[in-house]
Amino acid sequence: MNTMKQVVAIDGPSGSGKSTVAAMLAKALGYMHLDTGAMYRAVALAAAQDSIPYDDADHLDEMCQRLRIEMRQGQKGLLVYLNGQDVSEEIRSPGMSLGSSAVSSVPQVRNHMVRLQREIGRAGGIVAEGRDMGTVVFPDTRAKFYLDASPDERARRRWLQLKEVGIDENPDKVRREMVQRDHMDSSREHSPLKKADDAIHIDTTGMTIDQVVEKLASKVRELEISGA
Repeated sequence: MNTMKQVVAIDGPSGSGKSTVAAMLAKALGYMHLDTGAMYRAVALAAAQDSIPYDDADHLDEMCQRLRIEMRQGQKGLLVYLNGQDVSEEIRSPGMSLGSSAVSSVPQVRNHMVRLQREIGRAGGIVAEGRDMGTVVFPDTRAKFYLDASPDERARRRWLQLKEVGIDENPDKVRREMVQRDHMDSSREHSPLKKADDAIHIDTTGMTIDQVVEKLASKVRELEISGA
């Protein structure tokens, strides 16, 4: 039976489970995992290293023209390389979370990243997760999902995620920063976080990761067979 590999677009706010789900779904389908949030985090890190303000559009544009961002599958998950250096852990700090939201609101940065993301997804067979995958980057794909969860649940997940990488943050601070990032992402002028009209909405509160992955995988396999 002939199947057509899909571009899977997963959007949602911080803590909705999209990064974990995307990684597991990609593995289940034999697809590549494209963590677009990590790309913006890498841009924020590069800007911080070069002392470029996150709202300095001209210098960010110039910087992006010479950046090399690569993603490789490691034994313990996705590895992110910035100009040949592994920055996988460095980009996961709370500061880079807020920084990524800031740089992603700059049109010049988004243009560079969207172009790169579309190049990667041209042949299909990828699971792309972020905040505008289904609305801006891959608007024509049929495999669109929007993951969400209650604010308290999302804050708890984010706090646990930070603990796993050795960052001991105050839970209340994590929740405040999450709310701040939600506001930045949903209110920005260019490519704000929102659900695509034809995306399947899944509230992951109370669901296990395996349940969410299986639900998405089932739909993607249907699309593979139909060739849609």
